[in-house]
Amino acid sequence: MSKIIFLGTPNFAIPILEKLINKKFPISSVFTQPAKKSKRGQKYLKSPVHLFAEKLNLNVRTPVNIKNEEIYLKDQNIDLGIVVAYGQIIPENILKICKYGFINIHASLLPKYRGAAPIQRSLINLEKFTGISFMKIEKNLDCGPVCNQYKIKIGKEDNFVSLSNKLSLLGADKVAENVELILSGNASFIEQAHKSATYAKKIIKSEGKINWNENAEKIIGKINGLLVNPGAWFEFEKERYKVLVSELSDLNGKPGQVLNDNLTIGCGIKSIKIIEIQRQGKKPQK
Repeated sequence: MSKIIFLGTPNFAIPILEKLINKKFPISSVFTQPAKKSKRGQKYLKSPVHLFAEKLNLNVRTPVNIKNEEIYLKDQNIDLGIVVAYGQIIPENILKICKYGFINIHASLLPKYRGAAPIQRSLINLEKFTGISFMKIEKNLDCGPVCNQYKIKIGKEDNFVSLSNKLSLLGADKVAENVELILSGNASFIEQAHKSATYAKKIIKSEGKINWNENAEKIIGKINGLLVNPGAWFEFEKERYKVLVSELSDLNGKPGQVLNDNLTIGCGIKSIKIIEIQRQGKKPQK
């Protein structure tokens, strides 16, 4: 029976790992990022995948750098590595170990949005569609050939949380059939159109600042794309406020001006009505 290792870290990866287990694929080891100190530094917090794997008594490994796992992996005679938002680049010495290589379940329709933040960038850029790509990992970032892609529509109400959940469940729904194709030698991998590639660079906190001179739709894209971390925010009387939920309004007014008692705020074009907001150091409120 073929041996598989799974590499993932956030909640996004859990439904895919769970589906593999339910379908009786032999998961030899689960690799995830090392535990991190809590904000107050009182204890170390294990990743969501780590906690999930421990509940199922799976073998969990948390290397600071996976390149140092070469000897261990060679001894395991691994056939396939499955990577889902692992958080480390897989180096060449590791890529060569598995019989069928490593596949990455990437949350975009490659070659669009290669890189660290494809879900956030698709929302920020007001894309109408996104999807999941099953890609063979090669040396350069997200440039390997693609086995299959699955497309979904981005809804008007979608934000980072809802779209992540949809794509995670889509990946889980399709993972078994793709792994079976690969392990049977029947998968067809097609080279990406590299000239059409775009990149989803890592989100930095400063990107969350709202510029009220921008049009309302663009601001809503930022609010939806950056929900949770770092969030879309503005400052008022030296305090920071995160906008968690908003909707488009046809009212017009000066950018940054509160237009009515429903907390509708003027933008460069149209306005937004704030539905849920979080004051610095406080809980979210309607």
